[in-house]
Parts: sequence; C-alpha cells; structure tokens
Amino acid sequence: ETGGDYYDFITYGGSESTQIGIAIGDVSGHGIASAMIMATVRSSLRQRSLLPGNAGSIISDVNRQLVLDVENSGQFMTMFYVTIDPAKKNLYWVRAGHDPAIFYDPATNKIEKLSGSGIALGIDENWLFEENLKTDLAKGQVVLLSTDGIWETRNPKGEMFGREPVIQILRQNAS
Repeated sequence: ETGGDYYDFITYGGSESTQIGIAIGDVSGHGIASAMIMATVRSSLRQRSLLPGNAGSIISDVNRQLVLDVENSGQFMTMFYVTIDPAKKNLYWVRAGHDPAIFYDPATNKIEKLSGSGIALGIDENWLFEENLKTDLAKGQVVLLSTDGIWETRNPKGEMFGREPVIQILRQNAS
C-alpha cells in the first residue's frame, strides 16, 4: 500500500554551523495521489532547506509550491518541521496544521507541547508560517514528533491508545 505519511532528516549548513532539519507530515487521503503529493513536498522541502532563510520562510515557500499542485484537488498536507542548531542549543519549529510535538525534560520531569499557529500546507498560498523558538537545549531532553497513527492505534477491544500512554512511555524510557 502507498500513502502520504512522511518523515525526513535533512542536514545542512557548513561544518561549524551544521543544522538538522526534521520533518513529519501526513497528506490527506490514501493511495497513489497522496504518495505523489508527499514525494513532491519532500523534494521541495529538501531543495528549499539548502537556501538561506529560517524555518518559517522554508515552510512558507514549500506551501506556495504545493498550492500550485493541489489547489483544485481539495488535498492538503499537515506538517511539523523542526530545525535544531546544536551550536546555539536552539530548537526552531513550524507547525502547519499537524499535531504539536512533545518536548520532555527529564531533569524537571516537565512535558511541554510545542504548539504554534499554522494551517495545513496546500490551502492558502499567501499564508506566512511563523517560526517558534526554544532556547537553552540540554543533554537528555527529548522531542517526540508523531502522526495521529500513534494516538489512534486501537487495541483488540477497539480502544484508542491515546496520548497519555505515549507520554508515560516517553517518561519511563527517556534515557
């Protein structure tokens, strides 16, 4: 089966300023059409990440390209995009209609949702996505990005797994 789920790791920048981009997304619908949209976004994101600009401008540019491909189809793609700058110990993110990431700090046992405003990609070509910032990253902190497939997984009784069990697993296995 094919579909539109997507995740990727993109390394860019020079040896002294290497940054890591992480993307997770989900195209509406299933099948070949969704897989093709996912591949288009992957290509656009990888290409755009090599050019100057912050995470907000990267996702805004990818969105403009996607709107041209899907504007009359009704399809769209949610995405959560993170850039980690290890030298500055900063984490930048853009939320494009996707579930917020979960940030866990084992030193304080604090869970934080990395939210932010932003609509799904492919809907409005003029939407300007905003970059969010978390500073002072420390060793051992965890960022969990996921799709709704984790929360909505059902057990044999038909019950959804939910977010709380995922958070408990994260706390218990952060090391």
